[in-house]
Amino acid sequence: MGAKDRTELLGLYEGPDAAADAVEGLKDADFDGTAIEVLSATPYPEGAFGEQHIKHRLFTFPFAGAACGLAIGLAWVIGAQISLPIVTGGKPIVAFPAVIQILYEGTMLGAVLFTVIGVFFESRLPDGVGLYDERIADGYIGISVLATSDQTDAARSALNGAGAVDIVTADDAASATASATSPA
Repeated sequence: MGAKDRTELLGLYEGPDAAADAVEGLKDADFDGTAIEVLSATPYPEGAFGEQHIKHRLFTFPFAGAACGLAIGLAWVIGAQISLPIVTGGKPIVAFPAVIQILYEGTMLGAVLFTVIGVFFESRLPDGVGLYDERIADGYIGISVLATSDQTDAARSALNGAGAVDIVTADDAASATASATSPA
């Protein structure tokens, strides 16, 4: 089943207790934890609504970037000194004290660049943004669920059963955007 066979529903709640009840109701309706997402402008602790813990691998990106930066720095500095060997007063061609700062900078640059790439990767930004309602910024809590066509009624029932203020779908969001941009 592809992504086009799924519909996203966004239930809006005024308080955290109702939002937690909605997550519990969706789990009772046999929705997978990966299909449920909590949206809030308030930084609640992870798992406060009973949602599934999201595993990430962001911590691996700086280590990989540091290793790549160090390798590139070594290749660059040693390669440059070996390609044009200038012996000065009997000193070694590759002098470690002269190389250490360049290696440090290359390592840090690689770690920072890979961390930025990792943030984009782990944030799923290339996939686009799902449903969002501006009332979430005003303090409401949104519970987003991806439902197949045969699960849509069960999702809507679970969201309403927890006391949703409003339930928004992609069709509702598209018609609201179209009416807001049409000339009066």
